[in-house]
Amino acid sequence: MIRVGLTGGIGSGKTTVARVFRTLGIPVFEADAEGRRVLSEDQGVIQAVAQRFGHGVLEDGRLDRAALAKIVFEDAGALKDLNAIVHPAVREGFQRWAGEQRTPYVMMESAIMLESGSSKLMDRVVLVTAPEELRIQRVVARDAVQPAQVKARMDSQVSEEQRTTIAHHVIHNDDLQLVIPQVLAVHETLLKFARA
Repeated sequence: MIRVGLTGGIGSGKTTVARVFRTLGIPVFEADAEGRRVLSEDQGVIQAVAQRFGHGVLEDGRLDRAALAKIVFEDAGALKDLNAIVHPAVREGFQRWAGEQRTPYVMMESAIMLESGSSKLMDRVVLVTAPEELRIQRVVARDAVQPAQVKARMDSQVSEEQRTTIAHHVIHNDDLQLVIPQVLAVHETLLKFARA
């Protein structure tokens, strides 16, 4: 079984593409959901976060996500420290989960595959890409936020050029090319790669 990463910037359409892969019978692990899970359930992670950021981020033994967010969004070093605690736990969760699957390949969906180091675990990486303006429009419509807020979030992520350096396959979700035929083509290629 091979491990495939699915990545792309905010508003690129990763979640839509992941849904198509799921329809094809491919299990998809959501790194963001696992990150939220370990922050709320994994006592080792919770204690490590409290040790690093102080017990002010705890409320009745549970993480106060709002208090933690306030700290990490105002301090890049704090965010880096939080990621150093959470990312290894997410990768460990993925490895465990992948070992339980019985398909030719499994997929991890992650916006920050390059930054988190998860790309190093993958045999192949699929990048979902779209023009920046279209990505901004999608997020504004989806999250009811201002374009400047979306642009700030985009600027905090790695660039499209950096993501391209780890991609073996690219799916263009630009509202010009059909996505499903592209996913089917990548799926067939991945099946061949898994059987090789």
